[in-house]
Amino acid sequence: MLSWGEIRAWRKAERELLIARRLLVPREERESRDDIISDRLLGLLTEATGGTPPVLGFYWPFKGEYDPRPLVRALHRRGTRLALPVVIERRRPLIFREWWPGASMSPGVWNIPVPSEGEALIPDILLVPLVGFDCCSYRLGYGGGYYDRTLAAMTPKPLAVGIGFEISRLETIYPQLHDVPMDLIITENRVQTAESVENQGRKETAA
Repeated sequence: MLSWGEIRAWRKAERELLIARRLLVPREERESRDDIISDRLLGLLTEATGGTPPVLGFYWPFKGEYDPRPLVRALHRRGTRLALPVVIERRRPLIFREWWPGASMSPGVWNIPVPSEGEALIPDILLVPLVGFDCCSYRLGYGGGYYDRTLAAMTPKPLAVGIGFEISRLETIYPQLHDVPMDLIITENRVQTAESVENQGRKETAA
């Protein structure tokens, strides 16, 4: 049994390794991979909302993450309201401020752009970036704990969709009580759901 101190040290080292690996992916491969994920996301959003435009929380891409901006611009033209996370206070839940193409932006935490103004919204569906993830849909993030705090505090809770790449898959992140699993994880190869994880466990037991 690893101590929390040992797990934190492991997560820090693994995080640095996964980000470095992600940044080495050639541009053409990254764009092809992003297109596949966008198609998967569009299908999911259409199915989950029945064609009714949701409030969609997304993120501004950072350090080689999947870039959702082409997709959300297209969704905006279809009537989807969009929101970006904003850190108001460190170690507190995020708020989500409305964004639209051409909205005024300013540097936020880690100099990631955030809307300078706009209405605070509660997303129906929230896209969450993954540095790493495991077979039980737990997420390795950047270490600030913002998404875990936010999802734990949100009422109603949005559908949390983790977005990652197969090169970021881990056997486990050694989840703790404060870690919140994703409802779905989308990569260029699959859509991972609670049901698919459960079915995989049954197959392994049967084998």
